[in-house]
Amino acid sequence: MKNSLLVACLILAGLTGSAPEAAAQDFETTELAEGVYQFRWIGHNGLFVVTDAGVVAVDPIGVEAARRFATEVQRIAPSMPIAAIVYSHSDADHATGAAAFLDQMGQDSAPIIAQERATAPIAARGSADQPVPTVTFAERMTIQPGGRVIELHYLGPSHTDNLIVPFIPDVGVAFAVDFVSSDRLGYQDLSSWQFPEFFGALADLLDIPFETIAFGHGPAGDRTTIQRQIAYYDDLTAAVRRAVAAGLSEDEAANRIRLPAYAAWGQYDGWLPLNVRGVYRWLTTEGR
Repeated sequence: MKNSLLVACLILAGLTGSAPEAAAQDFETTELAEGVYQFRWIGHNGLFVVTDAGVVAVDPIGVEAARRFATEVQRIAPSMPIAAIVYSHSDADHATGAAAFLDQMGQDSAPIIAQERATAPIAARGSADQPVPTVTFAERMTIQPGGRVIELHYLGPSHTDNLIVPFIPDVGVAFAVDFVSSDRLGYQDLSSWQFPEFFGALADLLDIPFETIAFGHGPAGDRTTIQRQIAYYDDLTAAVRRAVAAGLSEDEAANRIRLPAYAAWGQYDGWLPLNVRGVYRWLTTEGR
């Protein structure tokens, strides 16, 4: 009976369709600015931008997520086609599902845009669920569907060597995935972090004149959010440098280093020792 009531409620809300059933709490669409929306699927976020010529969708996330993502686009922008799909980077947990997305939209194709280095790892997977980009660029690309400007910025190696930051200048919204988030530590032992270039990419993010910034995981933030992230990585690196200089082993550094200023941040207890290990390995391997 409860399931029947849930389905009825979703039908009334316009959220059902041919996409797989999902509990309402598994997804959420939030308007960040005029015509710019964040789509959340469980713990992952995508972004879409409505223009006069269609919708630009960033990160289909996964097959099931992409179908739900598409129904949300159809709900908010009925009859609008997909003008382009953008991959923020090549990782499968963000860039899978483009084919399912287009199928749900009733389209055979649309440009799939990514940084040029994203093609090789995606092609190597050989998955029909993650089609390779059809349009790539090196440093920066601007698209203007329906006259609405969307900038795609490559800031250099960060979480991967192909991660880009979309920016919609008319409303001051940017979208940064995985290498930064809102008051949360970096993922586990930072094994995919591209040191030391990561620090430059993080600082260069502030050269983009955004006011609101959405992330691949968690809530959106603003410019001060990025300033706090920079401070965290500066403090983390300084603490690990001191530990290395003092002759501490990796285990000793992971057990001893605490950064109480960030104790309220997400994943602090579980990931701080792992963050320490990641920076320790970089410093000792690179001899910095």
